Amino acid sequence: MNFLVTGGAGFIGSAVCRHICSDLSNNITNVDKLTYAGNLASLRPIENQHNYRFEQKDICDDGSILDILKRDDIDVVMHLAAESHVDRSIDGPEAFIETNVIGTFRMLKAALEYYRGLSGAKKERFRFHHISTDEVFGDLPFDSGIFTEETPYAPSSPYSASKAASDHLVRAWHETYGLPVVLSNCSNNYGPFHFPEKLIPLVILNALDEKPLPIYGKGENVRDWLYVEDHARALATIATKGVNGESYNVGGNSERTNLSVVQTICAILDRKRPRKKGSYGDLITYVTDRPGHDRRYAIDASKIKRELGWTPQESFETGLARTIDWYLANEWWWGPIRREKYSGQRLGEAQKAAE
Repeated sequence: MNFLVTGGAGFIGSAVCRHICSDLSNNITNVDKLTYAGNLASLRPIENQHNYRFEQKDICDDGSILDILKRDDIDVVMHLAAESHVDRSIDGPEAFIETNVIGTFRMLKAALEYYRGLSGAKKERFRFHHISTDEVFGDLPFDSGIFTEETPYAPSSPYSASKAASDHLVRAWHETYGLPVVLSNCSNNYGPFHFPEKLIPLVILNALDEKPLPIYGKGENVRDWLYVEDHARALATIATKGVNGESYNVGGNSERTNLSVVQTICAILDRKRPRKKGSYGDLITYVTDRPGHDRRYAIDASKIKRELGWTPQESFETGLARTIDWYLANEWWWGPIRREKYSGQRLGEAQKAAE
């Protein structure tokens, strides 16, 4: 099949590209604007494969997107391109509206025009897969509740509001214009090639640099953690086997408090690369909580397991160990990012990492 992946130089998008390209009968066109979180080094394992192509394009340029859809005879659009950092959305929400809302509208416009020009089996096979987040559902009490596909939307931040808006647009294009779509909402991802401002890679790399390990508030906020390669498998399954018009929650069944996540990282590093004196846990630092910080996310992923046969292969402990091993072995990837983007920043700026 021929796939168009938007945002394929990002964390999750690059994992999707690497996974789908592992089947040499598939072809992927990766469209990415290459903003701060886009990194072509994450595609190095597949950059020279015959079934992979990169295009530096803006998803708001629907004319260019339509040309690519036609030129590459696309069967499945996997729309991952998005501004995704909650703290950045609080500081500057305009970019999130532009990319996540307007960009999704432009993608839908191009996809619909392309779809209307298809016929026969090609038209029957076409899907627009919109990838979203569990943050659109708001938050949950610490001691009860779980997000299902029927949970009402209640976004708390400009980021989650922009993703909620894009979800609604995709559903509207299905209901109004008949565009064949599938949607998915995922929990927090982690794993190799994760941009170093996010919680898990930031804590790993700060620990190695003997820098403070930041935790918002008291570290009580709870997230369900999903290993990124498990998520990539889930997305490929949804894109090719999901039912037209349906939505699927994807989670790792691994709820942890932020404090527990940081403590687990410290314990693994204490074993794998001990400090000269003391534990990495001694570096834990509590910082002022951010506005509108959701208490808890928890995903019910029973639908995708029941209907499509997907389950995560990694537990949080095995996935985290693999992630730490990867960061220990791949300074070639994260070193330049840390030096170029974070050198000299104030602690509060560099530690926007809770999600």
